[in-house]
Amino acid sequence: MSLADLGWNQDFENKFNQINNQGGYQVARVAVEYKGIYKLYTEIGKVLGEITGKMRYNNKFPVVGDWVVVDLQIGGERAIIYDILPRKSKFSRNRAGSKAQEQIVASNVDTVFIVTSLNQDFNLRRIERYLTITWDSGANPVVILNKADLCDDIEARKSEVEAIALGVPVHVIVALDNKGIEQLKKYFKKGDTVALLGSSGVGKSTLINSVLGKEKMKVNNIRKDDGKGRHTTTHREMILLEEGGIIIDTPGMREIQLWDVSEGLSDSFTDIEKLAQECYFNDCQHDSEPRCAIKNAIKEGIITEKRFNSYKKLQREIKYMEIKKKRGANAAEKYKWTTLGKL
Repeated sequence: MSLADLGWNQDFENKFNQINNQGGYQVARVAVEYKGIYKLYTEIGKVLGEITGKMRYNNKFPVVGDWVVVDLQIGGERAIIYDILPRKSKFSRNRAGSKAQEQIVASNVDTVFIVTSLNQDFNLRRIERYLTITWDSGANPVVILNKADLCDDIEARKSEVEAIALGVPVHVIVALDNKGIEQLKKYFKKGDTVALLGSSGVGKSTLINSVLGKEKMKVNNIRKDDGKGRHTTTHREMILLEEGGIIIDTPGMREIQLWDVSEGLSDSFTDIEKLAQECYFNDCQHDSEPRCAIKNAIKEGIITEKRFNSYKKLQREIKYMEIKKKRGANAAEKYKWTTLGKL
């Protein structure tokens, strides 16, 4: 395989040359992340790598999709990872727990397939959340409506999604029967990376198998009572397509906490933010103020109240996350000075 097949370009080359000014290092792309060990793709094939103690001390860990600076050991079967090249895009969420901590799910992604199923699990508000995170990551979103054979009114569902996914391509497929898969292949160009995002049971693994044309990913059945599934994929993995293109599979995420997505929120809700500029008062809260453009738009059916409430909910989550991060920074600063005082 060549580096270009893996997504290497001139921008990464320039970044690598700044680090490797004296030579001696090579580059690799992270394909799978295990506990402390990484499967890497290089020009000479697959190798296993581990990070240096310095990177571990600085809490600098690669993620799937990263380009890393490596030193290939004798025999070319092992590698030491010395650094991570700056990412052109990254898909982040807040790590589970009480503290605000970023968890990067995947990096250097060109397109994100937001996969949802047209059964009981169909949820417009969740799609809005995924769109917000995707826009903020720097990748381009594409909505995939899977399991169309379980839907009685496909066009109505598709119209609902198109109304909230402004300017975003929406594709209807049945991955299990390979229906609609051909229209997705245009996104898998040589060196381009596509990441899959969606809840458990929406058919991400089946979609990958259909694109690959073989049984690569394990598939589980979903529960018939609520249409929800178990986690088939338990780790993130980068898969190379024979005809070109790269897929990154991710574990199903039913609830995903926001990180820093203020820009993504604006991209996802451009209709609401444009309407807000037409309000009579600059500080309009869109509640009981007169001549509120958003309230009028809801009344006239231009936007739905559910969509506006979703926008306000995501706004509140972003503000709450900013407070949590600030509190964490203040606590770290206090700990630092307390420790220095003891010394």
